[in-house]
Amino acid sequence: MKVAVLGAAGGIGQALALLLKTQLPSGSKLSLYDIAPVTPGVAVDLSHIPTDVEVKGFAGEDPTPALEGADVVLISAGVARKPGMDRSDLFNINAGIVRSLIEKVAVTCPKALVGVITNPVNTTVAIAAEVLKKAGVYDKNRLFGVTTLDVIRSETFVAEAKGLKPEDVYINVIGGHSGVTILPLLSQIEGVSFSDEEVAALTKRIQNAGTEVVEAKAGGGSATLSMGQAACRFGLSLVRGLQGEENVIECAYVDGGSEHAEFFAQPVRLGKNGVEEVLPYGEVSAFEAEARDSMLETLKGDIKIGVEFVK
Repeated sequence: MKVAVLGAAGGIGQALALLLKTQLPSGSKLSLYDIAPVTPGVAVDLSHIPTDVEVKGFAGEDPTPALEGADVVLISAGVARKPGMDRSDLFNINAGIVRSLIEKVAVTCPKALVGVITNPVNTTVAIAAEVLKKAGVYDKNRLFGVTTLDVIRSETFVAEAKGLKPEDVYINVIGGHSGVTILPLLSQIEGVSFSDEEVAALTKRIQNAGTEVVEAKAGGGSATLSMGQAACRFGLSLVRGLQGEENVIECAYVDGGSEHAEFFAQPVRLGKNGVEEVLPYGEVSAFEAEARDSMLETLKGDIKIGVEFVK
């Protein structure tokens, strides 16, 4: 497998590259690209780690050499959130970055599975889809918004609240990837019950967890290490699906024929074609149904902004 990380010199990119170097299957190739001149050095640094994963780094304006032959492309390029910013404030900068990178993907590796990490994901995935449509290579089963960070935060916070091991907590997080569009389905966690107050507080904490990190870093950055871990988990799941492993299931923000919005995060079964099946997210509580329905205006608005940006 060849995995390309675009934005590999940034905080998320370096954490993601480190994890992939240590966890990709033996014989894989890891291709790192960033506009920053430090990127080949990041690759050399990682190449000293004793795993059978070949690492190459590319810098400059053109990501094409990094993308050639890629099976999976993970895009973390863009600016990070600072105190007082929400994900939509990032839009003007990051939208242009994602558009230009996806234009290169469309030409160089149109069959690759593409995971968009760059915020605001609700919008940048719609941008990517429109660019791929313009290029005539759009395959909705090969484009993903990576929402895994919401899942791992939910697993962590629920485990802390209920005295469980995080690895024993499985939770679907549906909707989108910012604020009220993030909806953890707490009612579905087996063997655990929550009071109404706990549900409201936990849901709010999961929705605002990014801000928690931004404020704790006191202007020094946003969630890079946890996002690196989340992106690695999702990237490795894409690889496992491509290699033919069965029942690889992750939540992701996809164009999956949802009744709710053009793009919607819910569980998907991954395989050799990317999305093999969009899975139902199951029964929800009254609280969750109301939260889902009330997020849709925001979510659809985010998607519309992305479509209009390209058009």
